[in-house]
Amino acid sequence: MTPKLFPNPRLVGASVLALLLSGCVTLGPDYVAPAMPVPPAWHGSPAVGGATDSASVERWWQQLGDVQLSALVDTALRNNPDLQSARAALRAARALERVARAGQGPDVGASGATSASRYGDAAVSESWSAGFDASWEIDVFGGTRRGVEAAQADREAASATLASTQASLAAEVALNYVTLRTSQARLEIARRNLATQLETLQLTDWRAQAGLASSVDVEQARTNAEQTRAQIPSLHTGIASAANRLAVLTGEAPGRLQTVLADGALPALPTAIAVGIPAEVLRQRPDVQAAERQLAAETARIGVAEAARYPGFSLSGSIGLEAATLGALGNGASVARSLAAGISGVLFDGGALAARVEQQGAVREQRLQAYRSAVLTALEDVENALTALDNTARRRDALAAASTAARNANLLAADRYRSGLIDFRTVLETERSLLSTEDSLASAEGERLNAVIQLYKALGGGWSRVDLTDSADTPQGNPS
Repeated sequence: MTPKLFPNPRLVGASVLALLLSGCVTLGPDYVAPAMPVPPAWHGSPAVGGATDSASVERWWQQLGDVQLSALVDTALRNNPDLQSARAALRAARALERVARAGQGPDVGASGATSASRYGDAAVSESWSAGFDASWEIDVFGGTRRGVEAAQADREAASATLASTQASLAAEVALNYVTLRTSQARLEIARRNLATQLETLQLTDWRAQAGLASSVDVEQARTNAEQTRAQIPSLHTGIASAANRLAVLTGEAPGRLQTVLADGALPALPTAIAVGIPAEVLRQRPDVQAAERQLAAETARIGVAEAARYPGFSLSGSIGLEAATLGALGNGASVARSLAAGISGVLFDGGALAARVEQQGAVREQRLQAYRSAVLTALEDVENALTALDNTARRRDALAAASTAARNANLLAADRYRSGLIDFRTVLETERSLLSTEDSLASAEGERLNAVIQLYKALGGGWSRVDLTDSADTPQGNPS
């Protein structure tokens, strides 16, 4: 019996496939999250602390007890254009991850064709064919697997970026709302003081007509009143700007909220804020999570670049039917099969692929430093917010005492001036002092609330995983 010079093609293909799969490796470094030195406790005020209540931090604005503020934040989280863009970016990242995972399997296609020809008076000659073909790029060196790792990390980074956008948006809405209410409180103080100063001006004018005061006193009283009146337009401008900013943040046209927000008081301060420990805050901060996931993605791409330097292996095959008539395609005699294995690689590229690996390593180093910067910035934000919260409380208490004293001094000075016991300069000085201290007190109340908002933002509040799961896949717009 004559031995076969060529083995069975199916046996060859199976042997090549088994050999390649048994030798698969994954090039590039395996990702390990970098360890960052984190202090055990905060250096800020010891008056706040304890374990963080995740529920109160996620929707921290509800702790301020202001219905209008809560409605504005909720509307912004639905309609803000920047947030919609971040949601779209997350959907795109999820689609790219599915594309990367699809690259791990074979590509399968189908084809069909028919033709007819006639030569002179001869009969028509027909040809029919149908078939399937498949190809598979075997991931011997792990380039595709690293690509999937990178795509997954990109998707997780996009999710964290969406969360970071939510947290920043909630804080920005609250800060502008406090600015609006603070300006309205200052406007009311200016109007109240202007009314008092106009009464003083009238009284001084009467005394001047009676010969009990000089015209200089009258003009000084008028100067005092007009200086206070001059502050009112600037306060109106600040109120309008804050209202317009809130409209834009909530996806509305500027001017739409002027009437809705015309009246209202400052939100209430929360009774306590549990800030937790630094390590816990870093786990909550979405910007830190995004930076860490971006580092993971670039680490995986080093493996993609490394695998590109090695040969690529592929398998392809097809099965088809050919016949002279459509009905004869299924008779089995017209079956055509093929199986092929291929190898491809770069013999010379001038060092381009090696440089690509080096470049990707540098990109990873950039992401590492960005992650370290994000961690340090997060710690800095909380420390600064704690310090501001403590100091604004002290400033507010001192100004409250000063405001009470200034009000009493103004009342005493007005009574004594009517009795002729003091000169008019003392009255003017007490009026100026009262306006200044009351205005500063209103500003201090707003600054203290701003410090609370900044602390919640620094703690990573304003987002939740439920929000991301429910809203990331579906575009959202203004409610009808």
